[in-house]
Amino acid sequence: MKQSEVSTIDSQALRYALGRFASGITVISGMVDNMPTGFTCQSFYSVSLNPPLVSFCVMKTSKSWPGIRLSRRFTVNVLAEEQQAVSDAFAKSGSEKGKHVDWATDQGGKAVIAKTLMWLDCSLHSEHELGDHFMIIGKVEEMSPVDWDRQRNPLIYFRGQYRQLLGDNA
Repeated sequence: MKQSEVSTIDSQALRYALGRFASGITVISGMVDNMPTGFTCQSFYSVSLNPPLVSFCVMKTSKSWPGIRLSRRFTVNVLAEEQQAVSDAFAKSGSEKGKHVDWATDQGGKAVIAKTLMWLDCSLHSEHELGDHFMIIGKVEEMSPVDWDRQRNPLIYFRGQYRQLLGDNA
């Protein structure tokens, strides 16, 4: 590592500081050996509307991403506030984390989780190695209908805990 790349920032302190940024929770999913799999992801964001590009980051040590990468397709599932158990299931390591998850039917072979706020089916546009993560750029090929869910709120993570929006539903 070059001297200029060595950081004096404590990684635990940085993690603590970054926890002050509230984020929604997604599950990045894909089909591996004709079975849905995936992982919980907070670092999802929009990149471009034209062309339609989104991005997320995944740790290099992920056991799920290599299989999903091979198919060059993935689905971003935005979780609703009552889907904390889904988030917890996909945050664990192991091959059977999607076993007890309800998958949406009739989605043409996509790994869409039932009762999400929305989903985006993407093709792998590019992948970049950055530090201890890969930054993934996906091209949105298909998405949930606009009226997929207008009643529920998102699952939010802030200061190391799940949170809920107060007041009227969005």
